[in-house]
Amino acid sequence: MSAEASSRPDKVIIIGGGVIGLSIAWRLATQGVDVDLFEAGRCGTGASHAAAGMLAACAEVEPGEEPLLPLNRASQALWPDFARELEAASGLAVDLRTEGTLVCAFSADDQARLKHHLALQERLGLPVSWLDAAEVRRREPFLSPGVVGGLWSPEDHQVDNRKLAAALHVAAGRAGVAIHEDSPVESVVVEDRRARGVVTRGRRIDADAVILAAGAWSRRIEGLPRAALPPVRPVKGQLVAVQMDPAAPVLSHVTWVPGAYLVPRRDGRLIIGATVEEKGFDTRMTAGGLLALLDAAWRALPVIEELPIAETWAGLRPGSRDDAPILGPGELAGLVYATGHHRNGILLTPVTAAVVADYVLTGRLADVARPFTLARFQARADAPSEVSS
Repeated sequence: MSAEASSRPDKVIIIGGGVIGLSIAWRLATQGVDVDLFEAGRCGTGASHAAAGMLAACAEVEPGEEPLLPLNRASQALWPDFARELEAASGLAVDLRTEGTLVCAFSADDQARLKHHLALQERLGLPVSWLDAAEVRRREPFLSPGVVGGLWSPEDHQVDNRKLAAALHVAAGRAGVAIHEDSPVESVVVEDRRARGVVTRGRRIDADAVILAAGAWSRRIEGLPRAALPPVRPVKGQLVAVQMDPAAPVLSHVTWVPGAYLVPRRDGRLIIGATVEEKGFDTRMTAGGLLALLDAAWRALPVIEELPIAETWAGLRPGSRDDAPILGPGELAGLVYATGHHRNGILLTPVTAAVVADYVLTGRLADVARPFTLARFQARADAPSEVSS
């Protein structure tokens, strides 16, 4: 499949059973494509399981990431209909919550930093506003009395990522996807500069297109020429959850505080995350990581010291060289990318499923996804460097 292929495939193989791979598989299967999905372990147990499920296109925008904002916002707008359709197809809830997000300041320095961030958000036309301390405490009365104000982002929501993965697994299966768990892909079959299929358990399986959606492991798939390997690395994140009373939660909004974010779930779990560590494929919890998260959360929400620890875990975000996703075609015909989503995998699930499935079906890549092909890294490598005289 070339960058603008036009023939509709009969058979597609997807490598990776997280929310990205499952959502693309579901979309393709509903369009009558024969889809085989291969997952090295159990579907939805990697980054999809470890995430916090925030849909924070506005709150998380950072200087230098402006090119990613249109894609993030496009996916954010798709989420309500995507959730409804998925729940209908699977019969399972995904717990999309639309209370909005708070980003809180607890010192003059915090406030100055957030006001500076607010100026960036306003320049980008985002629906974000400033709340004084009284209004922040009115919305979240258990926050520390030291809170001095905060940003209010009414369009940044959350979804239960684990329920999302479970629902996508069921919906894909009901749509006819052949899901192969505990089936690592040993290599991609490449012949005549085209991906022809995969080898798994020593058996070759052919397809018209192969979609690489293996998250942090995408660069480890054998058989691909070096130029076709996506520049994706694992970025470790440690998280902890404490247990609130579901009938009387101590926090109701997704809340960012200095050093952590807090995400309340309907079952009473309060997720506290997440560290950002370059530790390769190490997923062990560390005392320092756990201490940093709990200390940041306790300073902002002192009542958590009375709450029991429900769970601790670590995951591996798939970070690309510029921490933006890699979508669509590359130089190798028949190979399509859907990887490198870093911290935005859950947020970008609907738009990734839509643009990648549409590309596979039509050979046309949506304009919103065009800045995120693998070609951007080659273009940078080929660009002449500036030499001062």
